[in-house]
Amino acid sequence: QVHLVESGGGSVQPGGSLKLSCAASGRTRSIDAMGWYRQAPGKQRELVARIISRGGVDYADSVKGRFTISRDNAKNTLYLQMNDLKPEDTAVYYCKAEASWGPIEAPASGDYWGQGTQVTVSS
Repeated sequence: QVHLVESGGGSVQPGGSLKLSCAASGRTRSIDAMGWYRQAPGKQRELVARIISRGGVDYADSVKGRFTISRDNAKNTLYLQMNDLKPEDTAVYYCKAEASWGPIEAPASGDYWGQGTQVTVSS
């Protein structure tokens, strides 16, 4: 199994910055991709940014040019640098890991979620 713990959320003024961290433990070598998702009150959870093991990245249109996703494999940690934050960025942010494992003749896969961290952008 993979265990994920997010940190770095908080309250910030519009135009400010925050950096989120997601520490992974357990069977981390089975992780194929990791990403950040967010959910605002009354809305469905949505993809913010995602990175695969070989380096490919994807961003939601609403955060392109403002957010940067990165991963430190040595520390088993995922990051999300958020700049020029806007009120509409207010949400609970979740870290997700996509993992796969053997036996090779009958592979299995699963998704793992962190507990979430609150980000509030207001004046």
